[in-house]
Parts: sequence; C-alpha cells; structure tokens
Amino acid sequence: MEPHEDETLRGLTEVVLGELAAGRVRRGGPLPAGGPAAVKVCVTGRVGSVLPQVGIGAEVALRELTRALVLGSADSAEAWCVGHLHCAALPVAVAADLAASALNPSMDSWDQAPAASVIEAEVVAALAALIYPEAVAPDAVITSGATESNLVAVLLARETARASGGSAVQVVCGDNAHHSVARAAWLLGLPKPITVDCPTGVLAPAEVGRALRGHRRWPVLVVATAGSTDAGLIDPLSELADVVAAHGAWLHVDAAYGGPLLFSDELRSRLAGVGAADSVAFDLHKFGWQPVAAGVLAVRDAAVLAGLAHHTEYLNADDDLAAGLPDLLGRSIRTSRRPDAFKIAVTMRALGKAGLAGLVEHCVCAAEKFAQIVDTHPRMRRRPGAVGISTVLFRPVAADELGFEEGDALVSRVRRELLAEGRAVLGRARVADSDGRIKLWLKATLLHPQTSGDDLAPLLDLVADLAG
Repeated sequence: MEPHEDETLRGLTEVVLGELAAGRVRRGGPLPAGGPAAVKVCVTGRVGSVLPQVGIGAEVALRELTRALVLGSADSAEAWCVGHLHCAALPVAVAADLAASALNPSMDSWDQAPAASVIEAEVVAALAALIYPEAVAPDAVITSGATESNLVAVLLARETARASGGSAVQVVCGDNAHHSVARAAWLLGLPKPITVDCPTGVLAPAEVGRALRGHRRWPVLVVATAGSTDAGLIDPLSELADVVAAHGAWLHVDAAYGGPLLFSDELRSRLAGVGAADSVAFDLHKFGWQPVAAGVLAVRDAAVLAGLAHHTEYLNADDDLAAGLPDLLGRSIRTSRRPDAFKIAVTMRALGKAGLAGLVEHCVCAAEKFAQIVDTHPRMRRRPGAVGISTVLFRPVAADELGFEEGDALVSRVRRELLAEGRAVLGRARVADSDGRIKLWLKATLLHPQTSGDDLAPLLDLVADLAG
C-alpha cells in the first residue's frame, strides 16, 4: 500500500466506518460484558497473532482489529458511559484528525509542518486570549493533556525562579489537586508538595495563606483546581489569586476540566479570577469533544516560555532562525509530536464560540437535571452541595443503612457488577460526606452534548435494584 494513495485510504476508511456502525449494534451497550478475561478472549480469539509470519492484507487486518476494538470498547458516545472525563469526539474533529494523520506533520521543525505550524499558532493565540483577555502578551502551547501541562507549568515556574537566582521551587496544592502535580514535582527533583487539606472539596484561601506564611525557604508555586477529578468542584480562584499575589508566589490553575466554561458567557463567571494566574492548564479532550490528545497550557506572559528553549542543529539552527524559520522545538518538551491543534482549529471554526458554549451549557444543565432526579429518588442519595460543573456524586440509601465499611463495599460491588454486565460505566470517588466522613460514591460525569438528565433516570433504578 502506497502512502497517500487516496483511493486506498477511501476504501479503508469505509471499512472502519462500517465496522463502527455494526459493532456498536452488536455490542448492545456502553461496554462489553464479561469483564477483563472475557474481553481478552474475545479480542485474541478474533485476531490471533498481531505479528504473523505472513501478513493477511490491509483490509482484512483493519476489519478484524476494528471489529475487535469496537466490540470491546467502552463507548463514550453511549448515554450510560459516564464514569470518567472521557468525552465522545465530534465527527468533525475525528475527520480532521484523519487528515492530520494522513499528512503526518511532525511539529518539531517548520520544514516538517509549514501549514500546521501556522494553524497551531492561530489556535494557541485564540485560546490564550480566551483565558487572558486583558493580558498584554499571553501565549499558549499544545500539550498531550493535563499531566504534561502541569509538568510544564512547574518546569516554567522553576526556570523563572532560577533566572532570578532561586535554587528550587516549593509546590503548594490542595488534597483535591490532580495526582500529576505531585508527580511533576518528583520528576523535576523538587521537594514533595505541601498539601493543604480540603475538607469541603475546595482549596481554602486562608489555609493557603497559612501554608505560605510557614514557608520561607524557596519560591513557591501554588496550584489551584478548576474542576476537580472527583467532584468537578472549582477552587475560589479570585481569592486564591489575591493570597498568592500578596506572597509573591506563582499561581497555576489546573482547569483541564473546567477551562471550556470560558466559551460560555453565561458560565465563564465560575472561573472568575483565572486570568490572574501565571499559567493555566486546559484540556479539550475532556470537555471539548476532541480525540485524545488535545491539551493546552496557557501563560499570562509569553516571556516565561523561554524556559522551554532548546537548541539542536538539525531542527532549529541559528542561521535558519535568523532567516525567519519559526522555532517549533521551543514550543514543547516533546520533539516529535502530532499536529493536534489542527482538529481543534477545525472544530472551533466549525462551531464558533457560540456553538461550543451551547454544548458546554447543555452538559452543565443535564448534570443539574440529573442531580434533581437523584434528589427525588427514594432509594438514592446525592452528595450534599452544588453540582460540580457536570459531575454528580451519589450512592444507594441501602449503603447508608449498613456499617461504614460494608456500605462502601456495597457501592464498589454495584459499580463492578454494572461493568461486568456491560450495562453502564460509572466512576468512583472517595470524598467527604456532610458528616465529614470519607465515603465511596458513584460518579456520573455528563460530557455528551446530546445526553439529558432524563436519559440517566433508569440507571438509578438499576443501581438501587443491584444494591438490594
């Protein structure tokens, strides 16, 4: 098969589309039944060796493996697949990703990605302006997601501190922070983060101030969260920004989940204060309906990106840069990387800010409606408090009627039964109840732009029946 052979690609694409449609019908639910062992048998039984001595041909191999993938997938396009920050990709984004894959630009030098580098620059400029509408020189870089974004944010804070004579950076975060924050400090050889307890689920400015007053040794990076993984809660960003500024610290906001609220004029106030942050992580493969990966790290001052500068003769030679070729190597900690900005560009241009806002608002409203349904269900109970962006935590009343450990075990068993039967994908979150005790909750994160709260109502009955 020749690369870029259009007719071959068209035929193979039709194979994939046919298997996607047929496989979803055959599977009959949001994920395959039977659990890990059954899925392994199904896949290996259908496919056999992935490296045979003699190949079986492109069409047959693609058909077999695509069929196995579809039948054995957790399908985020299904209404009851709501366990994670795992969205259904918009068809326009999937099609754009196909174009990018076929041309295969590598975003580490201009001569490998002439047009893609221009498109990426336009995308990051638009997203940086969305996050920092009042900043003089904001900028952003494309990442593989929040883990990389948080790592790069800590790296930039460290390099900025070093440029000012600092020897290290101390990270301060809440216990609601994403696990990648602590991992970033570890990878960069920094001290273990100072972790602030968040009994309400959000980072309290007073507690951050207390932690900052108690630390005098190194420059500090404070990490706030705008959309926690467990509950979708948003830290009080404006108040935190004031506290951080008063202590001369760096503020990073992990808005990997909540960032797309900025598309909506109605909802962007929930992120009030985000523009005061030095850096902001923002994922579009969570609440932006893009195929993985589609991460962004924005900075208020483009000058701090100098901390990513790196030189190698074959990619960004000095004379090439002097002649006007853009330096792409200094736009990432990666070398070879896909043109992930292309699908984002196509989606943003296709839907516009208003269209994206409508999808975000739909999911938020659907979650709030689902929360109301949980509140009125006689055998279910919702975690007290406001809905976290589009995440609802709930558990069977039957679990509360058991002992503490037995109740959590019941919640865990119900979730696994739903998975084993292929009926639903619900997440799990271990967070505090109104009495302060940490309990296990079922988690529904509504990210599908067509799923309604009513679509999940029968799921509550199923969960209650399984709980007994």
